[in-house]
Amino acid sequence: MLSILKTERQRRQAQAELDRDIERAGVSLSSFTKAAWHVLEPGQPYKHGWHLDAISEHLEAVTAGQILRLLINIPPGTMKSLSVGVMWPAWEWGPRGLPHMRYLGTSHSLPLGIRDNLKMRRLVTSEWYQERWGRSVELTSDQNAKTKFENTATGFREAMAFTGLTGSRGDRVLIDDPLSVDNANSDAEREGVNSTFRESVPTRLNNPDTSAIIAVMQRLHENDVSGLILANDFGYEHLMLPMEFEPERRCYTSIGFKDPRTHEGELLFPERFPREVVERDKKVMDAYAVAGQFQQRPAPREGGLFKAEWLKPCFMKDLPARETLRIYGGSDYAVTANGGDYTSQGVVGLDPQGRMWLLDIWRKQASSDQWVEAFCDMVLEYRPSAWAEETGQIKSGVGPFLEARMRKRKAYVVREAFPTRGDKAIRAQSIRGRMALDGLYVPIDAPWYEPFVSELLTFPAGKNDDQVDMLGLIGQLLDKMYSRSPEEPKKPAAPRDWFEENDDDDTTNWKVL
Repeated sequence: MLSILKTERQRRQAQAELDRDIERAGVSLSSFTKAAWHVLEPGQPYKHGWHLDAISEHLEAVTAGQILRLLINIPPGTMKSLSVGVMWPAWEWGPRGLPHMRYLGTSHSLPLGIRDNLKMRRLVTSEWYQERWGRSVELTSDQNAKTKFENTATGFREAMAFTGLTGSRGDRVLIDDPLSVDNANSDAEREGVNSTFRESVPTRLNNPDTSAIIAVMQRLHENDVSGLILANDFGYEHLMLPMEFEPERRCYTSIGFKDPRTHEGELLFPERFPREVVERDKKVMDAYAVAGQFQQRPAPREGGLFKAEWLKPCFMKDLPARETLRIYGGSDYAVTANGGDYTSQGVVGLDPQGRMWLLDIWRKQASSDQWVEAFCDMVLEYRPSAWAEETGQIKSGVGPFLEARMRKRKAYVVREAFPTRGDKAIRAQSIRGRMALDGLYVPIDAPWYEPFVSELLTFPAGKNDDQVDMLGLIGQLLDKMYSRSPEEPKKPAAPRDWFEENDDDDTTNWKVL
């Protein structure tokens, strides 16, 4: 009993110290988070990390009008949702004296949005909060539901699924993980989320000149919302904090923040994720999960499905003489020019030792007449033994034109069509296995080297996959060309014909006699 009383007394003393911190710090967001923790997590000790100060500083800059567009990339489990979606709005309403602020809280699913709505409502209606800021923050009885609650100063917080972002307008649009891990590799899901970000989010602001958008998420794909923001000049401040420090990616922001870590691999939040926990989780997670969710980049440093060490660097002058190679080609066709998908066509040579050499790549967002001529050019230049393509892509419309141009230009080659089966990663397994065994020799001074390697090492989480598809088709072609033919069943021995024996010189034979 005495120990219980002692523990409770210590807890009260610690809480009193946190409350005094609020007064001494002028109610900074970071001190508010520490002091308010016990309301939401009673009995759970608060663990502070420097990254929470960094998040708080940037959110305070949003409140001050210094930042109106903020992108935060940080691992899960680091209190990102709590900081952005719960503590900051409650801090603006109460300590900051802005109870009229209106928040739209979004996530990839409505239940997650409701979760943070309920947490904030529980905080602002708590005895601790009401004792301090209850005069300005009082909830109305007619608008107090799980998905939306409002205060008497007309401020509100409303929760909704990100792709269902319609109706209300707010002073702050909070975007918390708009894309789920399960849907990250779906082109359709990603495009739906990105379309909402481009078209719906800007229309949900009360005032485009003063309202703010805060996106906080882990990286899941090169073409996720973060990738869309970073690839365009949308005016976002970028706070990027990986689980393990990478000096070449140190984060700097316009408000003077610099990632304080100095050593390679230094942890972000060792108070909650010490080294043994991080290493344990890394063993369970695959390489892409570690890269995206932990390190905030869409692909592993060393490559994912395709490893960097499988690429054997060489120079154009080192490529073997073509007459010593067995050459094969492949095409991943597209039909939309200028802004559509890329058409990729390439040729690979096998030397007498069975090593693969990537000889050339043609890649362009081009109309069919352009890539048909490029196809004929490559056939005429490299004289491949066979060419791989997918079924169904060119049978209607382009097929007859392609064949006519091949005849006209005398670009003769056997075209092998392969059905589209499984997902892209499965279709790449054949060439991946060959590369893992003997590598792929790639000239580093070729003009197509950088985009090819970048796409290969970020697959399947990268923005493009046309060159991987092309290479995968060549792998399937090689499997077909070099697969062992089934042994023919032995034919039964024919009945012996005694009159056909060639033994006429044998004088003892009964036929001679």
